[in-house]
Amino acid sequence: MRNKMIILDGKKEQDLIKCKEIIMNGGIIVYPTDTIYGLGCDPYNKEAVGKIFRLKNRLMNKALPILTFDFSQVEKIMILNENGRKLANSFWPGPLTIVGTLKDKDIPKIITAEKQTIGMRIPNKIETLNLLKYCNYLVGTSANISNEKSCFYANEVLKSPLVGYDALVIGDEKKSNISLSLKGSTIVDVSSSNVKILREGVIKSETIYEILYQ
Repeated sequence: MRNKMIILDGKKEQDLIKCKEIIMNGGIIVYPTDTIYGLGCDPYNKEAVGKIFRLKNRLMNKALPILTFDFSQVEKIMILNENGRKLANSFWPGPLTIVGTLKDKDIPKIITAEKQTIGMRIPNKIETLNLLKYCNYLVGTSANISNEKSCFYANEVLKSPLVGYDALVIGDEKKSNISLSLKGSTIVDVSSSNVKILREGVIKSETIYEILYQ
C-alpha cells in the first residue's frame, strides 16, 4: 500500500489544495503539527474515521481529537465553557487539547467513543493552520501504530510500520517546537466543574492549574 502514497509540501499552496481534495474524497493523510506528526481525515466522514482506527490498531473505546484553525470553528463543534475559554486564551494556538461538551450532533459517534464530550485543539504551526483553513477540521491522532512511539519527523513516519494512508505532508521541521520538547499535547477535560488533566505533555499540570485558579 505504500507505493500509492504521495508526498506533499506543506509550504506549497498547490500541495495544500491537493491535500484538501484527498481529504474531501475520504482519504487519510499524515501531517505535521507543533507537537508530533498526526494522522488525519475529515471527522465527519465515518468511513474515513473507521479506517484511521484500523490503520492504527486503535481500540474503538478511545476517542479521537479534532484540530481546527479558529475559535469560531471550535465553537461549532464543542461548548467552550469558562474554564475552557481561560485555557484556550492562554495556550491556543499551541500544544493543549481541550475536552469539552459536544455541541455538533453530526460528529460521528465513533469519534467520541459514544461519549458526549469531544477533544479539540488549535495547533501552533503555520503549515498545519494553512492546511486547516482549506479543510476546516482534521482528526488529530498521532501517526503511529497504537502503543508504539510517536513520530516527530517525516523520515520517522516513512520508516515506521504505519501504512495505508494516502499522503504525507511534510512541514518545516527545523523550526518545529517538538524538536525541543519531544512530547505531545497536554489533554485537559473541562466538561465538568471538576477539571481533569488526562495527559501531561508539553504544558505542565501546574501551569494549567495556575491559569485556572490564579
